[in-house]
Amino acid sequence: MRPRHFALFPILILTYAAQAASSTAPVVSLPSAPEPQTHSSNSASQPLTLTEALALAEQYSPRLHAAAARSAQAVAAMKTAKAYTNPQVEYFAGHQSSRAVSAPGAPGILQHYAAYQTVEIPSERRARQTVSRLAHVSSDFSQATERLSVVSDVKHAFFDVLRRKEEIAQAQENLALVEDLRRRVEVEVRVGEKGRLELTRAEAELARAHFMVRSAQIHLADSIAVLRVTIAAPADKNLDPQGNLEPAIQLAPLPQLRDIVLRTHPAIEQSRTDVKESEAVLQHERSLRLPQPVFFGEYERQPDLTFWRAGVTIPLPLWDRRRGQIEEAKATIRESDSNLDQRQLEIISALERAYEQYQLADQQVNALQAGSLHEAESAVEAAQSAYHFGERGIVEVLDAQRVLQSVRSDLIDAQFARQSALVDLETLGAVAPGGRP
Repeated sequence: MRPRHFALFPILILTYAAQAASSTAPVVSLPSAPEPQTHSSNSASQPLTLTEALALAEQYSPRLHAAAARSAQAVAAMKTAKAYTNPQVEYFAGHQSSRAVSAPGAPGILQHYAAYQTVEIPSERRARQTVSRLAHVSSDFSQATERLSVVSDVKHAFFDVLRRKEEIAQAQENLALVEDLRRRVEVEVRVGEKGRLELTRAEAELARAHFMVRSAQIHLADSIAVLRVTIAAPADKNLDPQGNLEPAIQLAPLPQLRDIVLRTHPAIEQSRTDVKESEAVLQHERSLRLPQPVFFGEYERQPDLTFWRAGVTIPLPLWDRRRGQIEEAKATIRESDSNLDQRQLEIISALERAYEQYQLADQQVNALQAGSLHEAESAVEAAQSAYHFGERGIVEVLDAQRVLQSVRSDLIDAQFARQSALVDLETLGAVAPGGRP
């Protein structure tokens, strides 16, 4: 026995002794793993493509609905900024009584009418409308950024489901091979060609294969649950994503992609718009230092006379020159500039990370497909042939099968990592949807 199997030797000996003590009892094999139950049994599963998943997210996603509501708020704010100040109208009525004096006034009804109208400063009105317009543009970029984020989350979740389904297929294929090997060993043990220890090893590996299948089924159920939340699918829909991971593409040079992302990404455009909005707020605060006059006119009717008056009221900015508001606006500009720089750093870092991840994952996929996978499959075939001719034990066959399963798992992980990096590149705007640089 090889040194790496010494740790299993006491367990195998105890198991062999127990089976030898009851050699008359029939050998019972472990049941086959059931098919993955990722959906409820009361309704049929619904095939779901990536396009359909994105359409469901567009229709039901609360995040997109919230982003649309914020954009609608910005549109309403533009209407508010365009509105003129409403006039004010006054009316008073009463009764006048005469007093016992040498020249009393005539008793009777008193009536007073007045109207007021605030006159806006043109520069203040223009600045206010500019602020609202830039806020609307910023909300549109924010909505576009949120849509990209939702699409990215949907694609990540969708391809993760495909990855888990592939893992189940690989685990079930491995289970079928181990079950076939265990049946052959059982026959050889019964006819006396092999020792019972060989069967114990096969049954231990069969239990491990069952565990791997069930573990893959649990991962698939978790992935479907994440996808359901991401697309906000109705609760009565049993989803069955269908599709394949996209093939490799040739990426453009990183400096070229960096220029494209910095020029077109909506998050950066939103930050630039926020800077302009902050500058417009500063201009608006400065324009508010100019007093807004209020014109008024009034008419009063007394029992013995009538009169009218007109005038203007101008507030004097003696104590409040809006210094605090102006300083706040200046600080907001500095903050917006810093946020723009930080956003650019984050976007470029994400681009470089996704670019490097894609290249490395693609190299790993090519290396596994070109070399390790074929070598592992050949090793399994050679070990099985040698076992049939009695040249190798079952340990070598199981070891080769584990290596093949590990290589297949690595290949699935590398393909998913490449697909995940491609989705990130699409989200950043470096690659158009569909894999075209």
